Amino acid sequence: MKLRVARHTNNFTSLIEFYCGALGLEQLGEFRDHEGYDGIFLGKEGAGWHLEFTKSEGAPNHHSDDDDLLVYYVETEQEYTELNQQIQNKGFQPVEPANPYWKANGTTYVDPDGFRIVLSIRK
Repeated sequence: MKLRVARHTNNFTSLIEFYCGALGLEQLGEFRDHEGYDGIFLGKEGAGWHLEFTKSEGAPNHHSDDDDLLVYYVETEQEYTELNQQIQNKGFQPVEPANPYWKANGTTYVDPDGFRIVLSIRK
């Protein structure tokens, strides 16, 4: 089984900068004008999951809150530190999480569409 998380957006360039440039994901593919939609796939090759962002003439209608999270678990303290530095060097700063668990066990950021992600160390 594979997992695809899909979301509508009008911010391909900003999302690629955040998820690929800052978070270190790869652009795995794209499509153009599929029944009125363009799309990009972001993730890690062979990971069994990826993010799909689509855009169309219709505007996105997002309703996220501070507990809607994508959590990325890293394997080592060094990877965690380096990834946080990389994200912050790209101009994205941590935000206060709503759930105190993530304050103690990770770092929370907001992507260009206003959705939150958390970096955490696998325990």
